[in-house]
Amino acid sequence: VQLQASGGGLVQTGGSLRLSCAASGFIFTSYVMGWFRQAPGKEREFVAAIGLRGGTFNYADSVQGRSTISRDNAKNTVSLRMDNLKPEDSAVYYCAASPVRSVFYTLPDETTEYRYWGQGTQVTVSS
Repeated sequence: VQLQASGGGLVQTGGSLRLSCAASGFIFTSYVMGWFRQAPGKEREFVAAIGLRGGTFNYADSVQGRSTISRDNAKNTVSLRMDNLKPEDSAVYYCAASPVRSVFYTLPDETTEYRYWGQGTQVTVSS
């Protein structure tokens, strides 16, 4: 199993970034995909999640309205576009995969619900 995140970097306040994550080694379409982030000295926190077909979403309040998560099931990729970036968005961003166990699945925001994790990509927003 591999989750390869990319797209991080240094951006100025108010700028935008698009993070991408390429998945392999598992049945992508059977997993909710999510993004989390972790700043130095802080716990890993939920950013966004997307349902199996890409039509349902869950966003953290801190990024709601300025972030868009998407997935391409043909390419086994999930992306996160973030606009109007703020210094407090600076963190290592991780993509993760959560197995779906029922047709009545949710889009979890807890790290414990995610089985596979990528290595992370650094996002730094300068003020």
